Amino acid sequence: MKKILSVLLLFITFTYASVIKDQLNREVVLPDKVDKIVVLQHQSLNVLVQIGAKDKIVGVLQSWEKRLGSDYKRLFNGIDKLPTPGDLKTINFESILNLKPDVVIVTNYIDKSYIEKLEELKIPVVMMSFFKDSSAGKDSVNPEFEDEEYSYDNGLYEGIMLLGKIADKEDNAKELVTYIKNSQNELKEYTKSIKDKIKLYMANPKYQTYGSGKYTSIIFKRAGGENVAAKDIKGYKQVSAEKILSWNPDIIFVQARYSSVVDELKNDKSLKNLDAIKNNKIYLMPEYAKAWGYPTPEAMSIGEFWIAKKLYPDIFKDFDLDKKVKEYYKKFYQFEYDGK
Repeated sequence: MKKILSVLLLFITFTYASVIKDQLNREVVLPDKVDKIVVLQHQSLNVLVQIGAKDKIVGVLQSWEKRLGSDYKRLFNGIDKLPTPGDLKTINFESILNLKPDVVIVTNYIDKSYIEKLEELKIPVVMMSFFKDSSAGKDSVNPEFEDEEYSYDNGLYEGIMLLGKIADKEDNAKELVTYIKNSQNELKEYTKSIKDKIKLYMANPKYQTYGSGKYTSIIFKRAGGENVAAKDIKGYKQVSAEKILSWNPDIIFVQARYSSVVDELKNDKSLKNLDAIKNNKIYLMPEYAKAWGYPTPEAMSIGEFWIAKKLYPDIFKDFDLDKKVKEYYKKFYQFEYDGK
């Protein structure tokens, strides 16, 4: 009788489960139907929203507002009411158990002890990196690549398709990937004649910035600029005022989630001799122009256009950015974007 039960359980497991590989090449067994997702990574959360899977999200990372901005509430109504059973590097197992998720989505760099505990609890866990890499750095927060553009582009496409498979939104995921690729080709046509690169700096709080190995350098390059920090630092680092002065960028960009940095820079006496500050070339980026360490669908689809148009208004004088932005938000966020 026990043998028969074992065979039946094995049959049920293979009938009502699917096996996928996450971005760390781990095999993960998922229920055949995933209805409840806990997502403890903001990049994955943002993708799930854009492929129409937000109704399946039952828990989010604690720092979602810090990572995505307070305005994200208008793109995901009710997100501020959802449980927060963990963050990028931590998991509250009691909260996870109470939510009874079909799958938990985490970062590639979370401590492996959390993964082992979830596996002990028989809760499927998917690790997402949003970069494509087979080296020992696949679980690093500051990876190094031979070809950054290839690794991040293909890692994003792969990540979107993987989340689409998990959430049973594969058609939506394909549509999003296709839109990104078409936008990339369109941008290349506009920027192919640009030769001299404008020197750019990404200003984060407390003199922190992104160097090489991050998407920031890629988004600047594609827009016709050059990340001045890339030649001296790798990953996400804090630098000195002296170092920023030595770089002397033509333009400084500030992310929407760190809007207070704009006034901090203008009032920073140690930086008053920067060309960008003297010429009032400090720009607060819109939420969709996410020059983060990792790429996002909206940054690659419309954010790179915003930066390029800021750098080369004459080249983009006939390009209707507002129309493209509104089209994107309507198509993937189901939201009427009003420019605010």
